[in-house]
Amino acid sequence: MATRILPSHPSALPRTHDPNNNGSGCSRSNNLPVRRKAEDHPVLALLDDHRRLDADGIRRIHARMLRLGLLGHPYSASRLLAACSLSPSADLRYARRVFDHIPAPNLFTWNIIIRAHASAPDPRLALLLFSSLLRHSPHSPDKFTFPFAIKAAAELAALREGAALHAMVAKSPLLRSDVFVLNSLVHLYAACGDSNLSLRVFEKIPERDVVSWNSAITALAQGGRWDEALQLFEEMDGENVRPNDVTMVSVASVCGKKGDLELGKRIHSYIERNDIKQSLILDNALLDMFVKCGSLADAESLFDGMTTKDSISWTTMLVGYAKSGQFDAARRVFDEMPRRDIASWNALISCYEQSGRPKEALDLFHESQHADATPDQVTLVAALSACSQSGALELGCWIHAYMEKNNLELNFHLTTSLIDMYSKCGDVDKALHVFGCVSRRDVFVWSAMIAGLAMHGRGREALDLFEQMQEAKVEPNTVTFTNILCACSHAGLVEEGRLYFSQMLPVYGISPTADHYSCMVDILGRAGRLEEARGYVENMPMPPGASAWGALLGACAVHKNVELGELACKQLLELEPRNHGAYVILSNLYARSGRWDAVAMLRKWMKDSSLKKEAGCSSIEVHGVVHEFLVGDISHPMKEKIYLQLEDMASRLKAAGYVPNRKLVLQDIEDDAKEKALYLHSEKLAIAFGLLRSCSPAPIRITKNLRVCDDCHSVAKLVSGIYNRNIILRDRYRFHHFTGGSCSCMDYW
Repeated sequence: MATRILPSHPSALPRTHDPNNNGSGCSRSNNLPVRRKAEDHPVLALLDDHRRLDADGIRRIHARMLRLGLLGHPYSASRLLAACSLSPSADLRYARRVFDHIPAPNLFTWNIIIRAHASAPDPRLALLLFSSLLRHSPHSPDKFTFPFAIKAAAELAALREGAALHAMVAKSPLLRSDVFVLNSLVHLYAACGDSNLSLRVFEKIPERDVVSWNSAITALAQGGRWDEALQLFEEMDGENVRPNDVTMVSVASVCGKKGDLELGKRIHSYIERNDIKQSLILDNALLDMFVKCGSLADAESLFDGMTTKDSISWTTMLVGYAKSGQFDAARRVFDEMPRRDIASWNALISCYEQSGRPKEALDLFHESQHADATPDQVTLVAALSACSQSGALELGCWIHAYMEKNNLELNFHLTTSLIDMYSKCGDVDKALHVFGCVSRRDVFVWSAMIAGLAMHGRGREALDLFEQMQEAKVEPNTVTFTNILCACSHAGLVEEGRLYFSQMLPVYGISPTADHYSCMVDILGRAGRLEEARGYVENMPMPPGASAWGALLGACAVHKNVELGELACKQLLELEPRNHGAYVILSNLYARSGRWDAVAMLRKWMKDSSLKKEAGCSSIEVHGVVHEFLVGDISHPMKEKIYLQLEDMASRLKAAGYVPNRKLVLQDIEDDAKEKALYLHSEKLAIAFGLLRSCSPAPIRITKNLRVCDDCHSVAKLVSGIYNRNIILRDRYRFHHFTGGSCSCMDYW
């Protein structure tokens, strides 16, 4: 039978019934000679280097101390507790049992157990122990107790509990002047996001040490008060308080956030000139500073000279390369990393996703799975976003199933990402299902669902959901109203759009932004009210941006208003001279109006200016694999079968009375060549591939990077009826659901 080291309950400990019993359960006369003091016992020497002891070693020493009756002595008990609590192999549950069996713990013992729990993953226990000290102990907390308790409150960002501790400190003349206690309060308020209170405490410290200054500088830096943080650093230098590596980490962080490379170089020079210890944390902070300031050359020089690197060092360089567009270099750094943790995988996946390279992001996500890297919330959010961009519904469903299988909590961020993914991958009903399954919804969850309904043309449902949001007492924000106005735009709800726009400031206290004005221009422009739309542009309370002029230009192209379209294009190009999309829209407008000389002149100007039209790209997911097609693409392994399918489509379409819209081909070529050019559009190639590889009744889901052209829209409608297949096509602006020869947009797009 195993020997029980600890009794099951403190009451099981023998007390002082026997005059020869010392209260530890062992006879003084048999086990501990009176002449030997407990603190001198050689067993305690085994605890001198407790940082080298493992858990089994500590338990063996504990057993010997029990047999020798040493645990009835406060000093020896505290030595054992320190070993249990503060060694690298600390087991806080075991330490707590040791503490609970100490007959009358002194304040030093209380401080040890509170200190240990303040640094634990769950610091709440430190605050509970502090409360227990106040209620059940004859001892009062001292200048050592309070910093540990305040640290726990800081780790939890528990402002109320921290303020209560501060109030206790303020009642004691000794505590309220103690630099260690006050430093911990400065840090507490910084952790709680209140830099004003941090500074007020800092100003009351009678003799500030470097920790005081560091805490105050960090508080200002974390509070976004960067210039004040730098000013405080200068004051620190002026008072001859020597900064250390912790100081410079905060200062370097401020330089990085400001993006001030010149200042960053001066700080780096200051560190070298003053021989400040170059710790790994400081090197990483400087590395991050140079990356954020856009100086990869300085970052590379520092990185190459670092004698010690950790995963943060490697990941910082990786992010620097990726954000500057040097993805090959980023991948090289990733491949050279000695050890990759999930943060490393997340960094590169997120960089690909945020740079509009969803295919690479998803490929890397697959790699991470094969490498047995367990995804966390950051991984899943990035992967879901990449699925949203590429229309990878099957993979998005797999990620959702993974989350359910592993019982991952659907917090606001993950819920929003799932709703966004399902909506953008064409399954808005599944998005509604996710929305309905969560009991707690913040404004971002509501806004994401409204956006999903809007992009699918279900404007009335979006407005109904907005009413439900208000009934749930969730306050809308600017994003909510952008989505509401988009819903009105896609559904042709002009008067409803006017109403919500007019209510933003007086009813909801939200001032319309340039984006909201652009939405109104789009609502009116789509409805053909071009002069009214122009009035919104010209009467905006802020200078109209590219989105407003772009919306007006697009409306002019649809309604063939050349004069106003030229004006809108001119204004747009003044803001964005290299906007090739504006030239293309104007060229289309000229073509629709039969002004081929203007088309030719515009195309020549674009060629001379080295402006290239963005290539149309359509992607389709089949069996979890995303396939991409460009115009006239012949790179796909199944190209022969795809083009045979195109011929079959052309034959059936012609029999159904389809006539290609040759006006969309802005080239001076024969009609037959124009028809052939239209058949090579990426949407049609993706549809042909979908007919070949996907099985009915599964819909064919296609994602287009640009606005779908009129001819492809007409073809998709006819194909859905001829082949009896549902086609869901997402372009840059909205979703089109083609069923039985018609589209959900009702040709209002």
